[in-house]
Amino acid sequence: MDKSAFGNTRRMIHLLASRARQSVAPRQDAGNRSEPVRLSRDRAGLSVEGVISMSASLATRRVVASLVAAGALIGAAALPAVAADHGRDHKGQRSAVVIGGVQYDSPGRDDRSNRALNGEWVEVKNTGRHSVNLRGFTLTDREGNRYRFSDFRLDGRSSVKVHTGQGRNTQRDLYQGRRQQIWDKRDTATLRDNRGNVLDTQSWGRGGHHS
Repeated sequence: MDKSAFGNTRRMIHLLASRARQSVAPRQDAGNRSEPVRLSRDRAGLSVEGVISMSASLATRRVVASLVAAGALIGAAALPAVAADHGRDHKGQRSAVVIGGVQYDSPGRDDRSNRALNGEWVEVKNTGRHSVNLRGFTLTDREGNRYRFSDFRLDGRSSVKVHTGQGRNTQRDLYQGRRQQIWDKRDTATLRDNRGNVLDTQSWGRGGHHS
């Protein structure tokens, strides 16, 4: 229901309510006293509370029935807007899987040994509560060197370091199996999901550690 239609409906309700009050004004008959209709509001809109006396006219009952129907219509029309806002909130949420710390200049002697290669790494962190399967996710540098995750499930509230060199994969450490360093002193690490969507990026250009 658009704003103009909603306004027209509310004006109609006020008009009907005014007629209802005029129609059910208290009247004193010989030995018989009628009571006015009492109106109240609830979450769904306007509803009738109280009783209509036996001496009330048929026209008064029709006005009250129309008043209740119009109130229910407004209550029903308001529900979809709440659901739509809720859906938009969830749609805008960012990914729980992001890049944490980055060690791009391995500490110690840079002799290109496997130990030195494994001294540089990129940390991938799951900030959510639920585990995420990283199968098909990729890490790339500025020059296009790419590491693709195999069937690896990252637990919630945990992280894994992706090392450059060779080693035995565990739940905390993964290895690209390269024989030379890939993360330069000025570089950008990009994390993508299995559909190629960018989840996070980290860039650096000074010092030897970025987090």
